[in-house]
Amino acid sequence: MKKIIVAIAVLLMAGTAASAQGGYLKNLGERTKNSIDNKVNNRVEGKVDETVDKALDRIFNGKKKTETEAEQPAAKKAGTTWTCEECGKTGNTGKFCADCGAKKPGDEAAGAAPKPAAAAPAKPKKQTETAYAKSDFVPGDDIFFEDNFEHEKLGEFPLRWDLMDGYVEVGEVDGRKALCFTDDGHGVVQPLMKDQKHFLPDVFTIEYDIYTAVGEDVGEHSLDICFGNPDVDNWNGLIGWSIYWFRSDDNGSVLRWEFQKPNGGDNVVGEKTLHMDTPNNPQKEGWNHIAWSFNKRALKGYINGVRVVNIPNAKVPSHFWFDHSGDYKYSCISNVRIAKGAVPLYDRLLSDGKIVTYAITFELGKADLKPESMVEITRVAKLMQEYPNLEFEVQGHCDASGSDKVNDPLSQKRAEAIVAALVEQGIASARLTAVGKGSHNPIADNKTEEGRAKNRRVEFVKK
Repeated sequence: MKKIIVAIAVLLMAGTAASAQGGYLKNLGERTKNSIDNKVNNRVEGKVDETVDKALDRIFNGKKKTETEAEQPAAKKAGTTWTCEECGKTGNTGKFCADCGAKKPGDEAAGAAPKPAAAAPAKPKKQTETAYAKSDFVPGDDIFFEDNFEHEKLGEFPLRWDLMDGYVEVGEVDGRKALCFTDDGHGVVQPLMKDQKHFLPDVFTIEYDIYTAVGEDVGEHSLDICFGNPDVDNWNGLIGWSIYWFRSDDNGSVLRWEFQKPNGGDNVVGEKTLHMDTPNNPQKEGWNHIAWSFNKRALKGYINGVRVVNIPNAKVPSHFWFDHSGDYKYSCISNVRIAKGAVPLYDRLLSDGKIVTYAITFELGKADLKPESMVEITRVAKLMQEYPNLEFEVQGHCDASGSDKVNDPLSQKRAEAIVAALVEQGIASARLTAVGKGSHNPIADNKTEEGRAKNRRVEFVKK
């Protein structure tokens, strides 16, 4: 297997792809996928016993219903338990969701949901305290590219991207807008920058989401993130790549990578099997969060907060692009963020008297902490344990997309959720105060994606 990869690397570094450009990378992805295919079992033993409760009904430019989805209402009525369509809570038995109070689907006679007794701070789910808390990923502090495609028009080319080969358009997957590869799955794209070959600093983080459908036979795909350096004499200065490959009919998945060392003579090669049935697999059904961190020479890769790639000595990249191939129904990326730097918490506190973080995030329009938020929350908890006299005002900040009527109480609930999570980590509640700031204290222009991204933040202000 390594001989195959080295052979590919020799071809790349020799510059034989200079005229083929995106087509060459597409063929590279196909050859790599084929070598993966030989290593992965053709079928995972056994089949999925049950269809997912909530069928995916939105894809690309419209809404498509599967046969499975059409059968759902009858199945829900006949069963003794049901799944909430609002928050995803499973195992409900009454007329209302036990978590969010939403009506049981199809039950028009249920009336209004009962009011909760008292608004308690939202608490993170227990499972978020496991793998994510062990992650060492620290998002960059200075966001210079952010695109969630929220303001893009469906079916159009995304305004903030450059097309290098193939075809892409803005679509919708599971209720979220995304950059979709709809031309037989082939597309090569790059964030649109002033200088397309020089936009990555020597310390940076890249984050994006990909979608994984479980239990649907809807094809397979390879999503490559490729890193370049113009000092290297080959197509687009390619110095390294990582391929995420997924096949839907048996949920087989593999992550492979190859990166050039600084001396240019050796390559670092590796792979990780990510089958859904594999123990301790960080991949999950639905949206998966991918992150890369580069610090002058060390490159690390993460899936949902769990480190899966660790290269201590890699050549410095100056730019990157995405290359996709395959006929997978849900071929897309979403929520792309590129940032500079990753300053340790205590250093931030010493210089600014507060910690401003973008690593604590929530479900859209809710005060529910995303699992990966536990990485930063655990880090703050450890800092407070090391300095027992340290007290914080925990501030939740929003951008100006919504009204004050929505943003003010939402930011307060989110601040309370963070305090509750820290208390569960062993921090005394008396050392913490939750304050929702809404969108009243922006630190950047709310007219741009990057500005709104900077304004959506959490601050730990020293008291």
